[in-house]
Amino acid sequence: MKILHTLYLTWLLIGLNSPVFGGESNLPDMLQRIKPAIVAVGTVMPTRNPRAVFLGTGFAIADGRQIITNAHVVGKELDAAHLEQFAVFFRQDEREHMLIADLTATDQEHDLAILRLQDGKLPALEIGDSGRVKEGQLFAFTGYPIGMVLGLYPVTHRSIISAISPNAIPVIASRQLNVKMIKKLATPYEVFQLDATAYPGNSGSPLYDIDSGKVVGIINKVFVQGSKENALSNPSGISYAIPSEHIKQLLNQKSIQ
Repeated sequence: MKILHTLYLTWLLIGLNSPVFGGESNLPDMLQRIKPAIVAVGTVMPTRNPRAVFLGTGFAIADGRQIITNAHVVGKELDAAHLEQFAVFFRQDEREHMLIADLTATDQEHDLAILRLQDGKLPALEIGDSGRVKEGQLFAFTGYPIGMVLGLYPVTHRSIISAISPNAIPVIASRQLNVKMIKKLATPYEVFQLDATAYPGNSGSPLYDIDSGKVVGIINKVFVQGSKENALSNPSGISYAIPSEHIKQLLNQKSIQ
């Protein structure tokens, strides 16, 4: 009995002191590559106070001038009369920067949008193969969960793919159904359900492989219990991401490489 007890203690100590294997151990190094490509997406208007308004997250792809985000993030109509423009914000060399961008493409069905920087470019992320993603795999996503309140410091979360399910959230009663939801229920496409807590500002954050840094999805919504305010005060811990295959399709349609 004493021998078994000693063996158990030895196993426990080895387990506690063993290094982390797999992708998790690569995350600190990978973040050095990922974070420079992450931007806060918003609008800027010279006569407004504050001049800059945060809308969501985005990330650079292709030639570094293309920014992918969600269609719902840039869905607002700009106040052209007061010179409102889309812009991206990021921190580089201990300084905060802003670049003006134009909305060049949207895919409402898959909640995707492309912004193009008028000037400058950023390090770009590579789009991976979402068709190879399996339930139970560990990934990470980086973005601005509560906007620019705490400054331009991207936040990273880890998450497993808890399910690959149709892009339709069940409703409790038929009165909650609308035409758009009925259409989705009839011909849904698959999305990644995550076991991580994302917040409204995470919309547009890249979901990426911790080992390769390749993007396999984009965060687009959070399952909210009750009112929208609960997304911050009482998060459900269930988030969703659009597979990267739809990003590739949009890029191909616009001949962006």
